[in-house]
Amino acid sequence: MSRPKDLAKRKELLDGVRAYVLEHGLSGLSLRPLARALGTSDRMLLHYFGTKERLVAEALTWDATRPFLRARPLLKGTDAPRDAAAMRDLMENVWQQLRAPERQAPLRLFLELMTASLHDPDRYGPLVRHVLTDWTDLLTPAFTGLGMTPEGARTEATLLVSSTFGLLVSPLTDGRWDTADAAFHTLLDRLETGWKNPA
Repeated sequence: MSRPKDLAKRKELLDGVRAYVLEHGLSGLSLRPLARALGTSDRMLLHYFGTKERLVAEALTWDATRPFLRARPLLKGTDAPRDAAAMRDLMENVWQQLRAPERQAPLRLFLELMTASLHDPDRYGPLVRHVLTDWTDLLTPAFTGLGMTPEGARTEATLLVSSTFGLLVSPLTDGRWDTADAAFHTLLDRLETGWKNPA
């Protein structure tokens, strides 16, 4: 019979793993050095999480400050955008959160994860898809609320999510956030026309 899991200890380990991965990245990540850094054992990490992949996946999503979690209540129920201008305001707010200095380390890690998923889709692909699908699933009903068909809303959400993450790549490497800001606002200018006149 396995030992019961201490939820407080589990959260403590997740916080530690997340901090470790943000500092060291995913390349060459091994359970033994990670466990030593956390003052525990690789056996204990496996007891709590089962596999290294599950541990990493949970650690990267265990973040109460994620812009996704902040945006979720603003896209549901009575708070959902009612017109194109409100949708644009919300996306500009999300962009500001994503590009904030404190988000740059998690974003770099996510992009590293995306690259890793291309080489090892079975290991890291599900987590990348989960993040992108979360955003797409969140935005799709908002576009439906603007008058789009379900299929059109899904396509619009996919376009916005993929474009937004794509625009985050260059400034993380060259620091040109002014260029990325201008490109994002140009993207919204062009998309907003369709939001005002949904097909």
